[in-house]
Amino acid sequence: MNSFYAFFDQIWLARNVILKGLGVTVSISLLSIVAGSILGVFVGLSLVYGNRLLRFIVRVYTDVVRGTPVLVLILASYYMLSGIGIELGPFQAGVLALAIFCSSHVGEIVRGGLQAVPKGQTEAAKAIGLTFGQTFAYVLWPQALRQFLPAWVNTAAEMVKASTLLSVIGVAELLLRTQEIISRNFMSLQFYFFAGLLYFVINYSIERFGKYVERKTTVAS
Repeated sequence: MNSFYAFFDQIWLARNVILKGLGVTVSISLLSIVAGSILGVFVGLSLVYGNRLLRFIVRVYTDVVRGTPVLVLILASYYMLSGIGIELGPFQAGVLALAIFCSSHVGEIVRGGLQAVPKGQTEAAKAIGLTFGQTFAYVLWPQALRQFLPAWVNTAAEMVKASTLLSVIGVAELLLRTQEIISRNFMSLQFYFFAGLLYFVINYSIERFGKYVERKTTVAS
């Protein structure tokens, strides 16, 4: 019982450090997911509707990024860019690396969702005089969204977990802050469990958001 109270006492003492780390994790995850998803939509569109040269370039980009470990992308974004004169702080380099990684996965997800829409839908849209933009916005996108939403939720959750790797370039996210706290009080099991609980809350919130969007986009039968 005394150890239980001691743990909560340590949490209270370190509350500001934990909140700062949690804030950094949420910020990096949100920015990388949003930026990666936006870029991923363009990647998916290029893979499906681009000309041969564009499809080849985007396919190479997607395969290279998907085949590269996230840690390597993080180190490259931080160290290699500075070597060619592009100075990014740890936070910006981390967001860039995760957004690039996210875009490659979202691009494949969008590609699969668009290709799952029957071609007759596009032909029908052309028959009634819709432009490509109108066809995409009103016909293809709503149907593709329902197809790829579960996979997008999984990718978003992976970005949250990948954010733990940013500690290697000095980003003071939740895991690094937790390790700093443990170095002072040596309560490794308790604080790692507490950090895991916070990561679970973040990913569970993403999952519930995905369910909410899925309900909103479901067509009543």
